[in-house]
Amino acid sequence: METLEFELDDGHEYVELNQLLKLVGLCDSGGIGKQIVASGAVAVDGKVELRKTCKVRPGQLVSLDGVEVLVLTTAV
Repeated sequence: METLEFELDDGHEYVELNQLLKLVGLCDSGGIGKQIVASGAVAVDGKVELRKTCKVRPGQLVSLDGVEVLVLTTAV
Protein backbone atom coordinates (compact mmCIF):
# COMPACT_ATOMS: atom_id res chain seq x y z
CA MET A 1 0.00 0.00 0.00
CA GLU A 2 1.35 3.42 -0.97
CA THR A 3 1.50 6.05 1.78
CA LEU A 4 1.47 9.78 1.08
CA GLU A 5 1.98 12.59 3.57
CA PHE A 6 -0.02 15.81 3.46
CA GLU A 7 1.04 18.80 5.57
CA LEU A 8 -1.54 21.36 6.62
CA ASP A 9 -0.52 24.97 6.11
CA ASP A 10 0.19 27.10 9.17
CA GLY A 11 -2.98 28.28 10.82
CA HIS A 12 -5.18 25.51 9.41
CA GLU A 13 -6.57 22.98 11.87
CA TYR A 14 -8.14 20.68 9.27
CA VAL A 15 -8.73 20.01 5.58
CA GLU A 16 -12.07 18.91 4.14
CA LEU A 17 -12.00 15.31 2.94
CA ASN A 18 -13.05 16.03 -0.66
CA GLN A 19 -10.40 18.77 -0.92
CA LEU A 20 -7.72 16.50 0.54
CA LEU A 21 -8.34 13.95 -2.21
CA LYS A 22 -7.86 16.70 -4.79
CA LEU A 23 -4.79 18.23 -3.13
CA VAL A 24 -2.89 14.92 -3.02
CA GLY A 25 -3.80 14.09 -6.62
CA LEU A 26 -6.24 11.24 -6.03
CA CYS A 27 -8.88 13.07 -8.08
CA ASP A 28 -9.04 16.06 -10.42
CA SER A 29 -11.48 18.31 -8.54
CA GLY A 30 -13.31 18.78 -5.26
CA GLY A 31 -16.55 17.84 -7.02
CA ILE A 32 -15.15 14.50 -8.11
CA GLY A 33 -13.79 14.09 -4.58
CA LYS A 34 -17.33 14.51 -3.24
CA GLN A 35 -18.58 11.78 -5.61
CA ILE A 36 -15.81 9.41 -4.52
CA VAL A 37 -16.59 10.00 -0.84
CA ALA A 38 -20.34 9.56 -1.43
CA SER A 39 -19.67 6.21 -3.12
CA GLY A 40 -18.29 4.79 0.15
CA ALA A 41 -14.79 4.23 -1.24
CA VAL A 42 -12.96 6.41 1.32
CA ALA A 43 -12.05 5.47 4.87
CA VAL A 44 -10.79 7.75 7.64
CA ASP A 45 -8.92 5.96 10.42
CA GLY A 46 -10.20 2.63 9.11
CA LYS A 47 -13.91 3.54 9.02
CA VAL A 48 -15.89 4.32 5.86
CA GLU A 49 -16.59 8.06 5.74
CA LEU A 50 -19.59 9.34 3.77
CA ARG A 51 -19.46 13.00 4.85
CA LYS A 52 -17.94 14.79 1.86
CA THR A 53 -16.67 17.75 3.86
CA CYS A 54 -15.57 15.75 6.90
CA LYS A 55 -12.82 17.65 8.74
CA VAL A 56 -9.59 15.67 8.55
CA ARG A 57 -7.12 16.72 11.22
CA PRO A 58 -3.40 16.04 11.82
CA GLY A 59 -2.72 12.45 12.80
CA GLN A 60 -5.64 11.01 10.85
CA LEU A 61 -5.18 8.47 8.08
CA VAL A 62 -7.30 8.53 4.92
CA SER A 63 -7.47 5.44 2.68
CA LEU A 64 -8.63 5.11 -0.94
CA ASP A 65 -7.89 2.41 -3.53
CA GLY A 66 -4.67 1.13 -1.95
CA VAL A 67 -3.35 4.59 -1.11
CA GLU A 68 -3.09 5.96 2.42
CA VAL A 69 -2.76 9.67 3.15
CA LEU A 70 -1.37 10.69 6.53
CA VAL A 71 -2.29 14.24 7.50
CA LEU A 72 0.45 16.13 9.32
CA THR A 73 0.85 19.61 10.71
CA THR A 74 3.81 21.74 9.70
CA ALA A 75 6.43 22.16 12.39
CA VAL A 76 6.68 25.68 13.72
